Amino acid sequence: MFKIVDITAGYGDVTVLKGISLEIRQGEIVSLVGGNAAGKTTLLNTISGLVKHQSGQIWFEDERIEQLTVADRVARGIIQIPEGRKMFTEMSVHDNLMMGAYGKEARKHLKENLDKVYQLFPRLLERSKQAAGSLSGGEQQMVAIGRGLMSCPRLLMLDEPSLGLAPIIVQQMLDIIKKISLMGTTIFLVEQNVNHALSLAQRAYVMENGCIVLEGTGDELLHNEHVKRAYLGI
Repeated sequence: MFKIVDITAGYGDVTVLKGISLEIRQGEIVSLVGGNAAGKTTLLNTISGLVKHQSGQIWFEDERIEQLTVADRVARGIIQIPEGRKMFTEMSVHDNLMMGAYGKEARKHLKENLDKVYQLFPRLLERSKQAAGSLSGGEQQMVAIGRGLMSCPRLLMLDEPSLGLAPIIVQQMLDIIKKISLMGTTIFLVEQNVNHALSLAQRAYVMENGCIVLEGTGDELLHNEHVKRAYLGI
């Protein structure tokens, strides 16, 4: 469904991604793990078009997309849920969700997608008229994921969805990601919580210093000696 081939990208004269290649198959949950400043968010931003690639290829459903605008990539169903949630804090929960439905395809399925979001997150229906900035961190993350689902994602990219959340809320988020996957959406999950990310994923990649250093099934990487020493403290 999606692959990148030998992508380099960065900011100005600084190269962050150094020849990254990976692929994601239809219906998979694929995780990307690594420490701070490994380049994970830069990779997502490059896929979304927010960071311009320097070289390499980005393929989505047999089409090269590296020259497409951000809006064109969104129209094809490549949706990124950013780190830190990025709420419109003064707007209501409902209006935040509507911000995800501005695309032509999303507008066609607005009611269907809104019903789906409220089924996944009943708490958001209860708080639909409340200002998003007044919600808890976990509730704001629900809004961020819901806003992404309003955009009719074919590839949903989540950047650190567990960041700053209590452990019980993190587990709820992981359960929701599983449900979204079972509903037919392909997921690319970027997480510092390596144990959670690898436990959830069918396949995964480990990134260090802008390079992919390991790949395999989630279970294989959970039992990899380097991963256990570097990321799991075992």
